[in-house]
Amino acid sequence: MSVNNNAGVLSQYREFLLPTYSNFPRGRYVSLLIIRKTESETIFRTEGSGEGLVKETVMAGIVNQKSLRRVVISKRKQTAVERRAGREVLREHNLLKKKDEKSDICAMNTNSPCGKCIDCYLYGYAVGGGGAQKSRVMTDDAYSLGPVAQVTGRRTFNATYEDGTMRNPVNREQASTSINEDEYVLPETHFLDIETLKDVTPGELQYVIANVLRSTRYGAISSRLGKVKNTLAAIIFSDAELFSNLELTQQVYDLLPGETDDKGNKELDFPLSDKAVLEQTQKAADDLLEGVVSRSPLVVKGEALEKVVKDTISLYRESDNVKAFLEQIEKGYANAGSK
Repeated sequence: MSVNNNAGVLSQYREFLLPTYSNFPRGRYVSLLIIRKTESETIFRTEGSGEGLVKETVMAGIVNQKSLRRVVISKRKQTAVERRAGREVLREHNLLKKKDEKSDICAMNTNSPCGKCIDCYLYGYAVGGGGAQKSRVMTDDAYSLGPVAQVTGRRTFNATYEDGTMRNPVNREQASTSINEDEYVLPETHFLDIETLKDVTPGELQYVIANVLRSTRYGAISSRLGKVKNTLAAIIFSDAELFSNLELTQQVYDLLPGETDDKGNKELDFPLSDKAVLEQTQKAADDLLEGVVSRSPLVVKGEALEKVVKDTISLYRESDNVKAFLEQIEKGYANAGSK
């Protein structure tokens, strides 16, 4: 079933969401289909590691069974960015907590998660001997639509001295040896990703959507590279997890037009049209849903999806509205220990 009308916002989907947080699984899934498009040179590796891009060899499509080497955005590279975007907002409104009086304010990648804030309840935390919350935002690696050879390039760079030369201005005989090469993803490369939210409330869903739309920098050296635009292709409500990122990518690859050589190798256009990728992603999702063991999924796209995005933008325009919205989500955790 698809919803394409302009009748309401997330509250109209309450039958697929929880009214308040529950400790027990309820089997209510919300899948955000996201198209990530690079808008600058981007490097998907651990910053400062010196490693190359992450790549995997997989089948090109579901029908097209030729092997293809694709660039990968690891799951952590995606949610870590979005989680930080959300935590910035929580910090602005003093909604990050302390575990106890002796602890520091809740922070990522430390041993002091508070276990009380929206971020901890949604994205999870773990402390040895001190409690844990499994993430209700499930992710997977995202794959480029095009092959490595088509969507990547290499650039040599050097580190000059203060006078702009490779010679030390104090000791002119000392030359810089800092010459390196980076492999990067080209601008206007498309990646497909599904973020699956489990047992969330309408407010929590809106918070995650906002984090996705507000996140703009991914990968290594993100202060100078890594501009990415996230577009919601669809929101799908179901009672089971759907297909994988890889399946979706392969199905879209099969649907997109491209030149095929005499060996059966298909090459997509580059860059791809945003409209074509969006349309074929939605069609691929409809096709793949036919094989999902679930009650009839509700697919939100078209005008209904635009309404959700516009409402999210409108909500975040006013700081007071954001604070009230976040405080309302937090109230749902008040009796978490007894549910």
